[in-house]
Amino acid sequence: MLELTGITHRYDGCVALADIHLRVNPGEKVVLLGANGSGKSTLLKIVAGLITPSGGQYRYKGEPIDPQRLKDRALCRRFRREVALLFQNPDAMLFNPTVFDEIAFGPRQLALADVDARVRHWAGVMGLSDRLERLPFNLSGGEKQKLALAALLAVEPEVLLLDEPAAALDPRTTGWLIDFLAELPVTLITTTHNLSLAPELGSRALVLGEDHRLIHDGPIEPFLSDTDRLRAANLVHSHRHRHGAIVHRHDHVHDWD
Repeated sequence: MLELTGITHRYDGCVALADIHLRVNPGEKVVLLGANGSGKSTLLKIVAGLITPSGGQYRYKGEPIDPQRLKDRALCRRFRREVALLFQNPDAMLFNPTVFDEIAFGPRQLALADVDARVRHWAGVMGLSDRLERLPFNLSGGEKQKLALAALLAVEPEVLLLDEPAAALDPRTTGWLIDFLAELPVTLITTTHNLSLAPELGSRALVLGEDHRLIHDGPIEPFLSDTDRLRAANLVHSHRHRHGAIVHRHDHVHDWD
C-alpha cells in the first residue's frame, strides 16, 4: 500500500531523513519510534503528501505521489480522502466555528453523502455528541484530540497516520484509544515516546536513529527487550538512584507521554 524508496529530506540543508526504504501492507499496524528530532513527524508528513521529500520516491498503491502527480484532480481527491494525518497538536487542525462543522468539513469538501449522519456517528463514538454546538477551541486538550480524530474518520480513510495521539490524553482516555485503534480496520502508523504503549499500538516497529536513518524494521518486542539498541536510538536514559547509603545507576525508558 505504501512504498518509500531512498527517501531523503533536508530542512535548510540539515538532514531530517536519510535513505529511508520501507513498505507497509494494507491493514498493518506499525509503530514509529525514535528520539526527538529523528524525523518521525517528517516521515508522516511525507506519507501524507504534505511535504515533498528532497530525494527518493514515494508510491501509494503503486502511484507516485509528488506535486506533479497530485495535479491530477481524481488522484488528488482519492489520495486526500484515503490518507489522513493526525497532528501531535490538535490546535493545528481545528479552525471551524463549531464542533459539528469541524467534523463535517472533510465530508463537505469531498461532497460525500450523509454528512449529518457521519458527524453524529463519529461525535457519538468520540463522546462529543453534547458538544456539537461548542467552539472547538473551548474544549479540553483530550476533547480536541478526539475531535481532530473524528474529523479525519468522518471521511473513512484507509490509512491513518497518528503523531503522538495519546500525548494530551488522561490514563482512562488513553486506554480507550488503544482499544479503539486495535479494532479500527485501517492501515495504521503511530508515533509514540511511550515505550510501554508501543506494543499495544502495533506488532511491527520502525525505528529512526539519531542519524535519521531507519535502524530497525521488524517485530517490536525483540527491539524493546534489547537495551543496547534502545540506548543507541536514545530511547533509554541512565541516571543515579539513591537507596539509603547505596547509590547505583540503571537505565530507564523514555515514557514521556
